Amino acid sequence: MVFGTRPEAIKMAPVVQVIQKSDHFQAVVAVTAQHREMLDQVLALFRISPDFDLDIMRDEQTLFEITARVLAGLEQVLREVRPDVVLVHGDTTTTFTTALAAFYLQIPVGHVEAGLRTGNKYAPFPEEVNRHLAAVITDVHFAPTSRARAALLREGVAPERIFVTGNTVIDALHQVVKPGYRFRSPALQEAAGRGYRLILVTTHRRENWGAPLGGVYRALKRIVLAHPDVAVVFPVHRNPIVHELALSAFADCPRVCLTEPLPYGEFANLMAQSFLVLTDSGGLQEEAPALGKPVLVLRDVTERPEAVEAGTVALVGTDEDRVFTTVEKLLQEPVLYYKMANAVNPYGDGRAAARIEAGLLHYFGLGPRPEEFSPPESSGGHKGF
Repeated sequence: MVFGTRPEAIKMAPVVQVIQKSDHFQAVVAVTAQHREMLDQVLALFRISPDFDLDIMRDEQTLFEITARVLAGLEQVLREVRPDVVLVHGDTTTTFTTALAAFYLQIPVGHVEAGLRTGNKYAPFPEEVNRHLAAVITDVHFAPTSRARAALLREGVAPERIFVTGNTVIDALHQVVKPGYRFRSPALQEAAGRGYRLILVTTHRRENWGAPLGGVYRALKRIVLAHPDVAVVFPVHRNPIVHELALSAFADCPRVCLTEPLPYGEFANLMAQSFLVLTDSGGLQEEAPALGKPVLVLRDVTERPEAVEAGTVALVGTDEDRVFTTVEKLLQEPVLYYKMANAVNPYGDGRAAARIEAGLLHYFGLGPRPEEFSPPESSGGHKGF
């Protein structure tokens, strides 16, 4: 199992845990450390000790450098281990490059969270193409939803090589979200304890750098100034472009709490206590609906349309007036908010990792084909947290 970023680590942690306990597989974990500090936080939270650590991260690293360092580092690891299968996750440069390294050594590849598509190779960039390239190499595809399976079938993937599992991020949430959670950060504890309607914000996409993020930040500032009962919590990405723009935009704005990137346990519980989530992230589009939180996606397209169709996620882009108007409606119209908050969660039931293990057993001829995940027909997919 190979991963390198914080989102990958969160979503692969339940798979690592299941495989480590398996009677049929020996687990070997390699991390590229495409992200370093944020990755290490997740490894500590889920008590995962990698067998190999490429430690590739460098300041201001480029996609060219990440690709070259991962490919060179994994050649040595894969030649030493000679695994029966290599599992990768999602859409990062680590994902595609690991699949390529395995292909060069003729090792089968399993792709967790396979089949997500926007149809635009530059949005998200470079993730959309990373998924396509990994899919061409992959031998066994673990699709989180039936829509993801349909995308793979349209691309010619054999149906017997696809398993619909649900998303492993829901497995992770089940482990870390706790009722009555108290935050270690005094600033977060104060914000959560004062009764504000909290808007949780994350931004980092390359395609939103510059003017698009400026529009989003101006909209948020208008919202806070118009609603004394609203506060914004914004864990700011460490990328200097995002960091400097956020600091400048909210320098004199009340009730906006800018923090460093949060450990996953803190972040997941903050999400659970928030009123609304604004993000250009992919993973939050899956996590927040599981917690009953409406999500406004700061992008024009999404590779995760299931929640948009279910009604718990809305695409709003980065236009200042559109973002402001949409947030304003959710703050002012309880019926609209309730409808979004209680829509069906289409992404998982907490058993995705177990289905992945069962799918691997079936792939190797050691077990029956597992049952597939299907979302509930009734609303309230977040209940139980």
